[in-house]
Amino acid sequence: MKKLFIVLAVASLGFVACNNESATDAAKDSTTNVIDSAASAQKDTIAKAADSLSNKVDSAASAAKDTLKSK
Repeated sequence: MKKLFIVLAVASLGFVACNNESATDAAKDSTTNVIDSAASAQKDTIAKAADSLSNKVDSAASAAKDTLKSK
């Protein structure tokens, strides 16, 4: 009876250890998804700002070029 109890205790610990591992993996996946989506949003925001600045620089350069041509 004692041997059976020990075998069952070890088996139950094995199931508990496996269950905790998958919960940790799920939490890691969830955290990774949140970080990836935040990084993607930041990347999009930075790309929009860079495009806006690029357009402003291009228009200023064109205006300066036109001014120099007219003189």
